[in-house]
Amino acid sequence: MPAETTRDAVPPAGSTSAPATPAAPAVTAVTAVPAVPAVPAEAVAPLIRGVGVLRRLTEAGGTMSASGLERTTGLARSTVDRITSTLTRMGYVRLDGRDVILTPRLMELGNAYLSALRLPALLGARADALADELDESVSLAVCDGDGIRFIHQATRRRTMSLSFRIGDLLPAERTAPGPLFATEWAEPDWQSWRARRATDPQDLGFPAVPPREQAGTDEEFVRAVAQAREDGWALDDQLIEPGLVAVSVPVRDPRTRRIACVASVVSHTSRHSAPELRETLLPRLRAAVAEMERELGGAPAAAAAGSGTGAGTGAGSAPPSGLGLAAWTGASKHELGRDFVESLARGLTVLTAFGEGRAELTLTDVARATGLSRATARRALITYEHLGLVTAGTTERAFRLTPRVLSLGFPPLSRTPLSRIATPHLADLSSRIHESTSLAVLTSSGEEIQYTAQANAGRVLSADITIGTRLPAAATALGRVLLADAADTAASPLPVPAPVLAETRDQGYALVDEELEKGLRAVAVPVRDRTGRAVAATSVALHAARRTVEEIVQELLPELRATADRIEADLRVAGRFTRVPLS
Repeated sequence: MPAETTRDAVPPAGSTSAPATPAAPAVTAVTAVPAVPAVPAEAVAPLIRGVGVLRRLTEAGGTMSASGLERTTGLARSTVDRITSTLTRMGYVRLDGRDVILTPRLMELGNAYLSALRLPALLGARADALADELDESVSLAVCDGDGIRFIHQATRRRTMSLSFRIGDLLPAERTAPGPLFATEWAEPDWQSWRARRATDPQDLGFPAVPPREQAGTDEEFVRAVAQAREDGWALDDQLIEPGLVAVSVPVRDPRTRRIACVASVVSHTSRHSAPELRETLLPRLRAAVAEMERELGGAPAAAAAGSGTGAGTGAGSAPPSGLGLAAWTGASKHELGRDFVESLARGLTVLTAFGEGRAELTLTDVARATGLSRATARRALITYEHLGLVTAGTTERAFRLTPRVLSLGFPPLSRTPLSRIATPHLADLSSRIHESTSLAVLTSSGEEIQYTAQANAGRVLSADITIGTRLPAAATALGRVLLADAADTAASPLPVPAPVLAETRDQGYALVDEELEKGLRAVAVPVRDRTGRAVAATSVALHAARRTVEEIVQELLPELRATADRIEADLRVAGRFTRVPLS
């Protein structure tokens, strides 16, 4: 039995029904791995298979060939093709030749969990401030079964830097947060941990960490848990790999005094030894955690089951077409035929019913929020309980998401730069209008733009600018769009006359006619982030002989604006709980 299957089948540890401070049980020998619970009769088999495909893609870094999915999932090729066709229709993957590639839209599943959890929104700014103060990486993690999973990362940009991502899963015994979470484990949690250790001694079921070179002993972790219970903090002295050190302190919910999450300061031995972390950084970490706990204490209590659901679905969870779910699935089934797996599409929608103000939902709440029948919603929830993606809530007959939802694509997508988000959209536009398209950002000086993504038209005569090229912002459509957005906050005069920038801002686009180069016309529109700020611009460039200025405005500008809208939609999903690099 693969270690991952065993781990995913066990309900998450640290539930509110577990004793607050159980004594560490004696270590006993494990001769067999407990049987994985049988698949419930009412579980949705296509949904189980679809989740399996998403997990394999996640473990592969977000890209895998269809034949690779066939091999690693054990599914028939026709089944893999139907699943990927459905996921493509939902916007969760895209097909590029033989490869299946995860898309930023899939992050809406993890966003549903993180927004329902509330901890990143409440504590993320405190973690970021601590990282700035200490000039070290700071992370927040929650317990997920016998491992820990990151929910927030504030990393330092150095040659030697932390590579963990939001959603990464690490074995508890190889981390500083692990012993702290284990102080709240009940006996079944310890049994599950021992079973996993016995069946996967090298931690091959944890792709985010290097394989274990020395197995270590169960007694070592038990002693670390006892020490963490006594000290109230824990230390990682190169447990994951040589050179990596961390110190961790639990952030407790003031209402229950249980661990809500664990905050860690992470460094490497060339900057701090483990004892130095304890002596120099632990006091400041403790102070920051006290501030985090005050933040939690002052926050309104999480909404009760059913609160805030009303009609309609959660933010970002509507079907791609914007129609109701039933109409959209019906249209998809009509268009794709048997290549569209309706039960998979409906089932994934259930996860997005949860979110901010909807941390716990009853079956009735889920059915109302998604528009699904109670029977369909019930079968999906039964399936997710079996997969460890949902669990019982704190109120009767309610459900809540578990950290395992982040295993569905979030880690490899959490550091996707804007250039990679935009590229497939630029390529699609270029293929339709047969002209070159580009994405650019404004440099820090405000005097130049830098190209970060492009798609060539494939013509004999076309605008072909290498990624990384810098051009004067004042002479380009891309630059004028970005300068127009920055005009209100600019500290010094901009290189374009104010009336020109005002006109650009009012009309929402810039058009440059043979100003940068004879024969070159270009039109550009802004790409805005969640706050409405123009963080980039996208353009179409072409030879003046192919279209007049009027034809560019009438024919190409609407297409360009629609492309910018699609880039912005992906950026909003990707940037909700992560920082999206602009290049």
